Amino acid sequence: MILVTGGTGLLGSHLIHNLVSAGKSVRATYRDSKRIEKVKSLFSFYNTPFEVFQSIEWVECDVLDVVTLEEVMTGCEEVYHCAAMVSFQKKDYQTMLRINKYGTANVVNIAMGLGVKRFLHVSSTAAVGKTPMDQMGYRSVVESNKWITDDNHSGYAISKYLSENEVRRGIEEGLNAVIINPSVIIGPGDWNESSLSIFRTLSKGLKFYTLGANAFVDVRDVVFAMTQLMERPESFKQSYLCTGSNVTFKQLFDVAVKQMNRKAPFLVAKSFLSGLAWRVSWLLSLVTGHQTVTKESASSAQAKVTYDSSKLKKVLDFEFRSLEDTVRHAVEGRLMK
Repeated sequence: MILVTGGTGLLGSHLIHNLVSAGKSVRATYRDSKRIEKVKSLFSFYNTPFEVFQSIEWVECDVLDVVTLEEVMTGCEEVYHCAAMVSFQKKDYQTMLRINKYGTANVVNIAMGLGVKRFLHVSSTAAVGKTPMDQMGYRSVVESNKWITDDNHSGYAISKYLSENEVRRGIEEGLNAVIINPSVIIGPGDWNESSLSIFRTLSKGLKFYTLGANAFVDVRDVVFAMTQLMERPESFKQSYLCTGSNVTFKQLFDVAVKQMNRKAPFLVAKSFLSGLAWRVSWLLSLVTGHQTVTKESASSAQAKVTYDSSKLKKVLDFEFRSLEDTVRHAVEGRLMK
């Protein structure tokens, strides 16, 4: 039996689809039963027989609930830990820290106690150290970079770095674990959630773009990497960047709007405008209770970062899908209008 935590998310649902389609027995955790319907919609998008979806054993479980978590993990030989909270809202930091750090500690401790044979932790590129800025304003990321905690890191990045430390502790205590660090994941799913929300914004018409750059990876490539790393004993006790295409936000937007037959953003939102946006959003949040643009997200939109996934590509001997193919697949697979 294979356990997948966070089974209703973009990555978790695609991982489950891959595993059960290959005939594997999967137990998956969820927190909101309504989200299981979205997983069902994903299976329909891939024209997967309904009986394959029905083979999933769904269990409601919070990673902070150690009693239920131990019951869920009992009998599982492999664990894919995908469950995590993503937020750039300061008010969410303590909750995010509990889920990402202490929740991961619970999963690791129980896995060791039950003798789980293989463990994969989904981290993030945000949890990897960056080099100093070069003359072009870019910072680069590779697995060997040293993490230095400073004001440049978001609360999310810190929580994921601390969660990685829990996994590394488990490795030192004998857990056969591997860590994967995906960049921004793109794929079929609900455009009201996670990284896919940018597609919803673009579909409605977006005039502005920022000067930042990041990496965007196809969810199918991340799932492939995860399942392959789990099958290779030599990959354990290590971490792997999984990052796809290094492009500017403008390049991503241009590819996406072309697929959606929308007009491309044409006005540059430089640092001053981004700073103004998050400050106005903060003022509005005093009334609405929700801040749509945060200081952290505004800063991220301006940051220029490149990532090196050569370690993963060498180990697995594969190439990432093109940005065009990735975006096309995501546009075709919009699950919720």
